[in-house]
Amino acid sequence: MSNIEEHVFKQEGYQLHMIPTKKYKTNTIAVKLKAPLNREGITKRALLPYVLQQATSNYPSARAFRTALDSLYGAVLSVDSSKKGEDHVMTFRMEIPNDEMLSADESLLKQGLDLMNEMIFHPKVDGKELDSTIVNREKQTLTQKLKSLKDDKMSYANTRLIDEMCKEEPYRFHVHGYEEDLKDINAENLYAYYKEMLESDDMDIYVQGNLNPEDVKQLVSATIKRSNNPERSKNGTTQQAAPSEVKEIIEHQNIQQGKLHLGYRTSIRYGDEDYYALQVFNGIFGGFPSSKLFMNVREKHSLAYYAASRFESHKGLLLVFSGIDPNDYDQAKDIIEKQMEAMKAGEFSEEDVQETKKLVINQLRETMDNQHGLIELMYHQVLSGASVTPEDIIQNVERVTHEDVLQVAKKVALDTVYFLTKEEGGNE
Repeated sequence: MSNIEEHVFKQEGYQLHMIPTKKYKTNTIAVKLKAPLNREGITKRALLPYVLQQATSNYPSARAFRTALDSLYGAVLSVDSSKKGEDHVMTFRMEIPNDEMLSADESLLKQGLDLMNEMIFHPKVDGKELDSTIVNREKQTLTQKLKSLKDDKMSYANTRLIDEMCKEEPYRFHVHGYEEDLKDINAENLYAYYKEMLESDDMDIYVQGNLNPEDVKQLVSATIKRSNNPERSKNGTTQQAAPSEVKEIIEHQNIQQGKLHLGYRTSIRYGDEDYYALQVFNGIFGGFPSSKLFMNVREKHSLAYYAASRFESHKGLLLVFSGIDPNDYDQAKDIIEKQMEAMKAGEFSEEDVQETKKLVINQLRETMDNQHGLIELMYHQVLSGASVTPEDIIQNVERVTHEDVLQVAKKVALDTVYFLTKEEGGNE
């Protein structure tokens, strides 16, 4: 695979990242706004991107804005919020056809940047507030989303595990906000928060496609102007050791399938020397269908409908998820813990290490082949402050040894066990 180039330009108020590639028929623009997680603003922050994409100063209705988007030969726009370590990241993405594919007079990239600039910097405003009809409609949509997340018991159990595990850490805050906050959010205070965000957030703009970096730099700097230039926030997250006694939380609801989730501390984050061995460790332990969790908890003992693990790259957590019969709690927990003990004892083969390294690398290559996936991978460098290219990651994974995985296993410590089970006296 050819090396991925990234040209980074420090502009007034933001960093511009240009990734030239001839791989795709479309060009991608992604604008990322990052701020530390905090309880006071998180629901406004979760709501805001959905309000901004509805209407702007020049396109004062959802229909007018969508018509402008459609005029860019079917450009696709998406927005979302995500939690990366102890930062909250708001993302605006636009995919537009490459100019070479069309015989348009004006650069589609220029028009796309104009529309992105319009959406982020020139929302539809009435005096000191955003459009109240749009705000109220999006509040309703977010309310429904939050209710559906509670109804999705796997998602609910994961949220509750983090609530309990990270009680004293900003990572506990819910990325999609809190339903109880919505009643106090209105068009005026949301606009005040929006202005505060523009004043202080770190902004990174990614442009990817068959483009010349210098041309893109001139085009972006002429189109997107940020009046203020906040000092970029320092990278870092609170690190906490696992407690001497594992926390065990059991919650009862009217459900049929129990959710057994375990949270471990690794103290390993993106850019750390043993991060690559952690990727391989996770693959052997619970990251793939060939893993210990899947083969032992699900296949061999038929104790779980699913059993898997994943790690959070910027917080140093390893999370185990399993869906089990409520009556099998003790046995399932015991077998999951035995798989971790086996990892710590080095009970995995050289063949396991080599096969898992191939799976990890294939997964990375798939991510790099996806336009949005590649930008997310490159953004890890901004989040971590570590200059690690995708090629570096692959080379470092290739170097991982059996001993490296064993050393990572010894660092992993169980923090919290969370079990969502049927109501006491239930018949299931």
